[in-house]
Amino acid sequence: MEHTVHIKNMVCPRCKMAVQDILEKLGISFSSIELGEVKVTAAITSKQKEELAHQLISVGFELLESEKSILIAQIKSVIVQQIHFSSNELKVNFSDFLVEKTKHNYNYLSRLFSEIEGITIEKFIAHQKVERIKELLFNNEKTLSEIAFEMDYSSSAYLSTQFKKETGMTPSAFKKMKQPKHQNLDKI
Repeated sequence: MEHTVHIKNMVCPRCKMAVQDILEKLGISFSSIELGEVKVTAAITSKQKEELAHQLISVGFELLESEKSILIAQIKSVIVQQIHFSSNELKVNFSDFLVEKTKHNYNYLSRLFSEIEGITIEKFIAHQKVERIKELLFNNEKTLSEIAFEMDYSSSAYLSTQFKKETGMTPSAFKKMKQPKHQNLDKI
């Protein structure tokens, strides 16, 4: 009797390892762990669920129970996964990609996300792209043109415009900072 447990703030491979450790310590059987969800292979007792929730909170995660919060977490997870960790180029626009991944109408997703998060999905995507660009600039391994191509911008000039709009500075000014500021994924 496999079922899915949804967890908020799982945004990186290290998060998956932390959740795996918790599940193993609590003796909860699972078949897979993905960003934002765990496939549990046996029923979880109320005591295990309570302890799981407590353990998750202690490391910055949250057990999700309402359908709306699960869907919001899923939207965020899909976006973060695609922007920060996927090497596969998106063949469709993000709205179609989210519809495919969540199996919900985009108008509903967009309305719900804006209502709960206070920003649009598009703004969240733009913010995540800028955070990824900051990482790439900080690592100094690629040119701005290469970053623009990787992040699906039509040109490095357009990337620079969007970056400045979001951060208030140009990519080159950001690169010159001694301690550049970017948002850690686990703070989303």
